[in-house]
Amino acid sequence: MRVGNLKAIAIAASVVWAAGCSTTSTTDDSGAMKDSSSTTQGSATTSGASGSGMSHGQMGDGMTKADAMKLTSVFYFDFDKAVVKPAALADLEAHAKYLISNPNASVVLEGHADERGTREYNMALGERRAKAVGRYLTVQGVSSSQIETISYGEEQPAMIGHSEASWAKNRRVELKY
Repeated sequence: MRVGNLKAIAIAASVVWAAGCSTTSTTDDSGAMKDSSSTTQGSATTSGASGSGMSHGQMGDGMTKADAMKLTSVFYFDFDKAVVKPAALADLEAHAKYLISNPNASVVLEGHADERGTREYNMALGERRAKAVGRYLTVQGVSSSQIETISYGEEQPAMIGHSEASWAKNRRVELKY
């Protein structure tokens, strides 16, 4: 392994450890579970659990595909970055638990980019983003044979427009079972 890869693994392990130590859940006014590490940037929300009514600790070995599909499945990225945001880690960990407890299940990670940059660059950026999510899942113990990555680059925007709000929605990875 190259030194750069070892550093990346060490950093990812530190982030995973820190996220596991600091994540707590609360309930909002609607009764939906909300992760305390949720943050909002512009119009792109990178939230913890969706309104499934289950905390991540309850979704261990008995988690079903329906439970997994209630989790956040779209994860947003900063401009020109392929770094998984800390706010995404709790839901990604829950997805990992589902995949680990269901070894016949698989997930497709679809990487996307906004319209800025060349098509070739955006295809590569979408791939880097999908692989970053895939690496996090494998660090959690998911078999790499359960993960497929695809990059759509700028070809499938979630929001049409030429503003930061539109671009923020398009810089994403979608998990699809």
